[in-house]
Amino acid sequence: MTNIFLQPYSTPDQTIPFSLISEGDYEQAFDTALQEAYADIDRIADNPEPPTFSNTLEALNNSSKSLDRLLNAFFPLSSSMATPKMMELQNIFMPKLTAYSLHQLLNPKLWERIKNIYDNAIATGNPSKDTEQFRLLENLYLSYKRQGALLGEEDKKKLQEISEELSRLSTTFSHNVLNEINSMSLEASEDEVSGIPEDILAEARKKADSQGKPSKLIFGFDQPTYMTVMKWADNDALRKRYYLDYSRRNTKGERNNLPIIARMAELRMKMAQLLGYPDFATYSQELKMAHNPDNVYDLLYKLRDAYREALDKEIAELESNATEKITPWNYSYHANRLKQQRYNLNEEELRPYFPLDRVTDAVFKLANKFYGIDIKPRTDIDIYHPDVKVWEVTDSDGSYLGLLYTDFFPRDTKRAGAWMTEFREQRINSEGSDERPHVNIVMNFTKPTADKPSLLTPREVETLMHEFGHALHSLLSKCRYASLSGTNVKRDFVELPSQFNESFLTDREFLDLCARHYITGEPLPEAMRNAIIASSTFGAAYQCMRQLNFGLVDMAWHTLRTPEDCKKAADNPIDFERKAGESVRIFDAEPDGCCVSPQFSHIFAGGYSAGYYSYKWAEVLAADAHEAVAPNGENSSLDLDAAKRFRREILEKGDTVSPDILYRNFRGHDADVTALLRRDHLA
Repeated sequence: MTNIFLQPYSTPDQTIPFSLISEGDYEQAFDTALQEAYADIDRIADNPEPPTFSNTLEALNNSSKSLDRLLNAFFPLSSSMATPKMMELQNIFMPKLTAYSLHQLLNPKLWERIKNIYDNAIATGNPSKDTEQFRLLENLYLSYKRQGALLGEEDKKKLQEISEELSRLSTTFSHNVLNEINSMSLEASEDEVSGIPEDILAEARKKADSQGKPSKLIFGFDQPTYMTVMKWADNDALRKRYYLDYSRRNTKGERNNLPIIARMAELRMKMAQLLGYPDFATYSQELKMAHNPDNVYDLLYKLRDAYREALDKEIAELESNATEKITPWNYSYHANRLKQQRYNLNEEELRPYFPLDRVTDAVFKLANKFYGIDIKPRTDIDIYHPDVKVWEVTDSDGSYLGLLYTDFFPRDTKRAGAWMTEFREQRINSEGSDERPHVNIVMNFTKPTADKPSLLTPREVETLMHEFGHALHSLLSKCRYASLSGTNVKRDFVELPSQFNESFLTDREFLDLCARHYITGEPLPEAMRNAIIASSTFGAAYQCMRQLNFGLVDMAWHTLRTPEDCKKAADNPIDFERKAGESVRIFDAEPDGCCVSPQFSHIFAGGYSAGYYSYKWAEVLAADAHEAVAPNGENSSLDLDAAKRFRREILEKGDTVSPDILYRNFRGHDADVTALLRRDHLA
């Protein structure tokens, strides 16, 4: 019987038939699919005909179909269904995939064909220079050049060794983070848990019972549980214990990531310098909107200076209200109390008004209002877990736009956090048909119980809106080539659609749609709605400084330039991290052993290396874009023409045009920080 990945799927819109796939199918098909991909590359490189766009670039675009089918299923599930076998397979696959990528990128014959096409296009002033074809050619040319095509054979070998080691280390880092958090728990007694919401306590008692400790409570380290306990637990000692355990993850023992991150930073520095760059950040940012580290630091420091005074005021007010020093483990608790007092707002009391199904429907209706699209459930599409739902997305004229998978609840095999990924990217295939995307958004919301649906806080509603913004970027894509479609844009541009979408959380019409009591159906009381809107920028300076710290830590790891710098960082990575974030420090002191770097999956396992600043960069864009659609604030009528222009100029275009130009086409000007400062009441 032919392996399922080695032929097109016979399913609706060639969706992945998850129920027919076993973990063994990946392993069985991988080497065959990989050899097919190698053969495709060699056939294109060895083509005796003169190189053309069709026989080289489009041929590459349509190659490795079996491998793509396999990986389009495997990689999304390696984060959301990360069983021990899937993690084992990832360890097997990654070095081989790295070698395959380098075989393609360091192939001298292939490089000569691409270079020939590019040089001819430049020399002749080809009229296609401003088209999607030239964008693909330019991106591919720069990709080969930046991956070592101009290096000598000895340096190419060094680059290959570096790339393979980085791939192995990144996979190990990721597995360590997931395995560590799944292995951890916090044990508490009944007299320690006052203030914690009952649904969290019920889950903790259930977990304790399953472990034969009926007189105790056992809390997991999944994000919803941790964040809720830190906001609501009255017991300071319990919060401190939880915080220390959470913040010291992956710093010791067999899952210690500290030596891994130091080695990865050193390898990235060596790779960048081998390619002619002073450091990895310069290499990384060359093709981003920021262009170079100086512009990144300029933004981070500009925001630091703008928010510093506001942060000092926030902390002083918290300490006055709390009558004690604010610490990393009591900040969320006292901020939550002050927020309740100031706005008469209890986020846990808001949960009954935000049942997940209603919120999801409201998020879909907002997209209908902005872009004219409709989203309806599909029950005939195969799913990879019983929690997953599938939705069909159609345009205002009824045309098919794609499929949306939603996977909302925690499980042991799912990593923490929230993200969007794709089982298939949008493109025009070799037969000329528009292959529409299959998009997956993944969350970790509290699971429903027998008598209660999943109920969200406004913050969790914002998370759903954020990831759905990424999904829209893919679903509305109108591009010819997959590598340019949807979210395949510059890293500091990709967060614009997501942050723009989440910015409408406080829109009154949206709140009217999604906020109704799950039992009575009563709408959110006016006072609560006003409190949500009024409190939307509460703690804005704290949140900004926290993000700036992440950005500065990321930049510090990736602006290392000498072996001596690498050694200092490796000798004391925690101290290295502290120094990097000193200028945006929030608390007087951080307890020994606490640090973010060994759990910082975004930069060591998630593609944001030297790019975490992108969230703030895109937030500047999103605040400015929000003012275009809501020009007079949340109480004004929305400019739906501007929303449709956002779809046309941003969401549909992918990376077919430089993001600087796309944004100017939408907005009429470049963005600066003033809209963000206005949003946060600092200007």
